Amino acid sequence: MTDETTANLILGDMDYEMPTVVGTESEVGLDVRKLRANTGMVTYDPGYGNTGSCSSAITFIDGELGILRYRGYPIEQVAAAASFVEVCYLLVYGRLPSLGEYDDFRNALTRHTLLHEDMKKFFEGFPPNSHPMAILSSMVVALSTYYRDTTTEADINRNIIRLIAKVSTIAAFSYKKSVGQPFVYPRNDLSYTENFLYMMFSVPTEPYEVPPVVNSALNLLLILHADHEQNCSTSTVRMVGSSEANLFASISAGISALSGPLHGGANQKVIDMLRKIRDDGGNYQKYMDMAKDKESGFRLMGFGHRVYKNYDPRAMLLKKSADQALAELGVDDPLLDIARNLEEIALKDDYFVERKLYPNVDFYSGILYRAMGIPTNMFTVMFALGRLPGWIAHWREMRDDPEGKIHRPRQIYIGATERDFVPITER
Repeated sequence: MTDETTANLILGDMDYEMPTVVGTESEVGLDVRKLRANTGMVTYDPGYGNTGSCSSAITFIDGELGILRYRGYPIEQVAAAASFVEVCYLLVYGRLPSLGEYDDFRNALTRHTLLHEDMKKFFEGFPPNSHPMAILSSMVVALSTYYRDTTTEADINRNIIRLIAKVSTIAAFSYKKSVGQPFVYPRNDLSYTENFLYMMFSVPTEPYEVPPVVNSALNLLLILHADHEQNCSTSTVRMVGSSEANLFASISAGISALSGPLHGGANQKVIDMLRKIRDDGGNYQKYMDMAKDKESGFRLMGFGHRVYKNYDPRAMLLKKSADQALAELGVDDPLLDIARNLEEIALKDDYFVERKLYPNVDFYSGILYRAMGIPTNMFTVMFALGRLPGWIAHWREMRDDPEGKIHRPRQIYIGATERDFVPITER
């Protein structure tokens, strides 16, 4: 950089001056919006790992220092004092609600948890072994057929409330469909998290009484997953929304992106790894050695993060919650012992310390979900339930951005050069 406001790019005998963009946390980016127009060139950045696709006021992450803040509030403070519904309001509307605003928002969510009865027929059309994540994505986009696509602020806010309220019902119904049990309708006297657990685990003859420790653990899990800057699914929501696709279609696209094993399915991979170690006699040291051997093909799941080069702050909070929940529930889970031993070794082993491979949020979330009785195929759905307010916040921010435009990435073409087409009769 030549000074605080510009940088110079030298292309052959041309010296091109680029402005810089500085964020509120002193992050600096090169503004290349006019690069192609002025030079005929584009940036080449597979995976967008070095590309700032937008400016955003929602979430700040410092991967080097292990910092995560929602709207400026440290995740440690939010997780200790907030409800998930309060975090939804904070992320979507940009500020903490007053007591009256919180009560109105919570009551509005409660009033919109029911699904249109016709939507039960959609569930009936899915095969018995359908993955709950596929059902969730399909049902969310189907909501757009029931609620009109509009650009008025009042209607958009109503659709935001409908979506947050109904996704928990859809998620619970998706689970019931996957196990062949009858749907359990929501109750207006329960909190958001209690209602979801009630619909998940109740059967007609035995209503589920939600243990406080389970409700607290779910509240924490949803808060910690609520937003995480420009990840794959969030960027998908923004990209789809940039075409002026409606809220339901954009969120459905985000759910589909999250369903991939490299994104939302990561905590399921942790459980699969711990099971593998358990079934092999619990020799965790053997697998730590394999993880350091590039020829073994074994990867230690739940360690390291593309953003964090320090201990994931969410993992610290989940570790404490997992210890408390398992102790109060009396759960004796051998996978937790294996997880603790893996973590202890990794934090002392030079190989992992030098590479900054610390436990991430996926490492303990799967353990907590298991303790709560949530099956493995629902893990990604739980992730989606938590990430929903972040997706909505980004969709809303993208929609209101005065500099916003339809997303249209460029490419470097590496295919065949011009050639003559040969008719099929002459080939």
